[in-house]
Amino acid sequence: MLYYLFYELLRPYFSAFNVFRYLTVRTAYASLTGLFLALVFGPWVIRKLRELQIGQYIREEGPQGHQKKAGTPTMGGVLIVLATVVPTLLWANLTNSFVQLALFSMVGFAVIGFFDDYAKVARRKNLGISGRQKILLQGMVSVVVGIVLLVLARHSAYSTEWVVPFFKKVHPDMVIHSLAKHPQLWPLAFLPFLVFVALVIVGSSNAVNLTDGLDGLAIGCTVIAASALTVLTYVSSNARWASYLDIQYIPRVGELTVFCGALVGASLGFLWYNAHPAEVFMGDVGSLSLGGTLGVIAVIIKQEILLFFVGGIFVVEALSVIIQVASFRLRGKRVFRMAPIHHHFELIGWSESKVIVRFWIAALIFALFALTTLKLR
Repeated sequence: MLYYLFYELLRPYFSAFNVFRYLTVRTAYASLTGLFLALVFGPWVIRKLRELQIGQYIREEGPQGHQKKAGTPTMGGVLIVLATVVPTLLWANLTNSFVQLALFSMVGFAVIGFFDDYAKVARRKNLGISGRQKILLQGMVSVVVGIVLLVLARHSAYSTEWVVPFFKKVHPDMVIHSLAKHPQLWPLAFLPFLVFVALVIVGSSNAVNLTDGLDGLAIGCTVIAASALTVLTYVSSNARWASYLDIQYIPRVGELTVFCGALVGASLGFLWYNAHPAEVFMGDVGSLSLGGTLGVIAVIIKQEILLFFVGGIFVVEALSVIIQVASFRLRGKRVFRMAPIHHHFELIGWSESKVIVRFWIAALIFALFALTTLKLR
């Protein structure tokens, strides 16, 4: 809205407003706006959640030190979503399909998380909707994203090719074009792409959800991952940088940088209140929407594989759960004292603050490594 006001309407009369044509300027303003909204409205949201008695329920089998957190306001992820969506509406070009898709995805996953959180509050237990229902709903949103991207690919605004880090000449296409030529087989031609997109987005959403177990852990790692994706989105939309780094050039994806900036600012603002000891928890409305959004951004800018490094801590957390469950079912033994792995380190004697800060450091190392791979091709 402000973009249209300053650039489209007032720029012809005041040349100073020409500065709003630059992505870097609008991304900075979106980030600052998101930070401002989260900081200013944070106390009000926390107060309202307390009044509505929307408190966190702590599972009994977890570290006993967490029991004192019972009753802490949850569903604070609503603040993150609003502090991301509003700056995007203000500073981004809303006619851009990728911005629309990112907004749809964030709100869609937030709605799923809201239903899950509401079920927990209603049942007064740390059990929301079933895992099968949650994955089904996440898959539906992800498939919609995939279908929209296929439509954009038909108009040459997107590519279904797979970008493989370290191998600049390897670009396998996720669409089987030979099948697309046959009317009776064309749905099968797009199935691999849709399945791949769903796996990336649903996996990312649930990985962040699993990481959200300590004060500030998930949101701190999100700030780092979202910052790295902001850089990747910008260079993907810049012809000179894309050519220099030998990555896929996606001209219209530039506006998504503004959304990424808003996401970073909103996450930083929420971290102010979620830092240990947390005044509010993000809940599934926050973790599912953040993870899903990170996955969608990675899919749009063709950095799905690099997302494994950008969100390295999220991957480690998810893998720890998979390994723990597989080991217990196959051998009847646990690999970790408790999964996700951040609880394992708590149970071996690390303080909560030490786990959080060390995981942030590891997340930063993962993100920096991901950025260095741009030139290691």
